[in-house]
Amino acid sequence: VKLFSEISREDNYCANRQCYVDCDTCLACQNCLACQRICPILDGFPGDDELDNVIDQRIGKSSIHGQDGGAVTGILKSLFEQGEIDAALSVSRNEDWETEVVVLTSAEQVASVAGTKYTYEPVLSSLREVLQKYEKIAVVGTPCQAHAASLLRENLTDKIKLVIGLICMESFTYDDMGENIMPNIMGLDRKTVNKLDFAKGKFVAETDDDKALVPIKEIAHLARKPCHHCLDYTSYYADISVGSIGSPDGWSTIFIRNNIGKEYLDKVKGIEYHDKPIFMDIVVKLAAQKHKNNAWDYEKFNEVVWNGGEWIPEEHST
Repeated sequence: VKLFSEISREDNYCANRQCYVDCDTCLACQNCLACQRICPILDGFPGDDELDNVIDQRIGKSSIHGQDGGAVTGILKSLFEQGEIDAALSVSRNEDWETEVVVLTSAEQVASVAGTKYTYEPVLSSLREVLQKYEKIAVVGTPCQAHAASLLRENLTDKIKLVIGLICMESFTYDDMGENIMPNIMGLDRKTVNKLDFAKGKFVAETDDDKALVPIKEIAHLARKPCHHCLDYTSYYADISVGSIGSPDGWSTIFIRNNIGKEYLDKVKGIEYHDKPIFMDIVVKLAAQKHKNNAWDYEKFNEVVWNGGEWIPEEHST
């Protein structure tokens, strides 16, 4: 994306909507508004109550090793085995914690993406190719990605069958996470780290022999800049939201947000459910904290952009 001051006559620029188009398929804007209809920022954010569309909530865990309860891994594996999905977009990592977008096409591949990475990857960047090859697609992503995937389904394609959103405070680039936070701030060799997690105000990295902790406030400023403007903690626009907050250790928090999510989750086999409810106070507290820390006038932004004006952002600090 280019700043307005950097745009020249030669650029693929839609002056009508103040948009810079950098895509081979959009060299000539026809003002169809497709890009606006699938943009999560222009669609807006949830209100103060991020849980007002939850129709069911569960604490669960899968028999497959994953982050905490491994619910996402278990859901995908079971749906593949039953033929309910034929492709899933997710993120994998190598031993250096370098991440990449992957297209899963079988239950056997699901374990390869287990665990949370905290490094952002453009999950939807592979969607064009996937839509050409598959008919029943699941998308796993952060709140912004889940929102965009839901808008794509609503406006452009019926091949996205299930959107699983991750409960997420923020994410990082690999340069910050892999090259700075783990080796410099936490003093760890990336190759020895087995798990990363946010827990009780700390960022935690586990190895076979030890555990390193750093206060979240010491690394929060290193999060990706867009994350400092995000007002969605619980993946409000997903069909199913999954995280660990509010559940006992080793279990996953699962929010079902619509009938699509309920239909698919009810088909899933191999998930054990806890008999206790989610501890909602901490979920509500952290959602409110994200809203407070990242507050900005996105409604004014939308008004300016949709009326063809130029948005000049105010200085924003976390």
